[in-house]
Amino acid sequence: SVLPSPTPPSLPDRFRMFRSCEWEVLERSLNILQASDFYWGPLSVGEAHAKLQREPVGTYLVRDSSQGNCLFSLSVRMPTGPVSLRISFQEGYFRLKNWFSDCVVQLLELVVAGTRNNPLHFDEMGGTPLV
Repeated sequence: SVLPSPTPPSLPDRFRMFRSCEWEVLERSLNILQASDFYWGPLSVGEAHAKLQREPVGTYLVRDSSQGNCLFSLSVRMPTGPVSLRISFQEGYFRLKNWFSDCVVQLLELVVAGTRNNPLHFDEMGGTPLV
């Protein structure tokens, strides 16, 4: 399930300088992400985990990353509690583990579909599989 956003966020202005082709990818992806129900914008990891703690396992949200070298984080309610995973942006692609796409929402769709048959294991999650 998805933890819906309370209000549509505005475009973040904290991003580093990008080449024009990267900025086009980022801007298009942000517009799609903002139209989704699960983008919360500048939400801290503590706030995200507090919101997810009350939700069923598998509920997730996307937020702006507090790490300077990442744009977004995926916060997920796992059986052991909420965890956050960084979504990187390199050479015009958003990346999470072995998946990549030029759109954050499409990346998440790939991850959801891919983990149905092959759960992900992240060190950040103590070896707990992400399905």
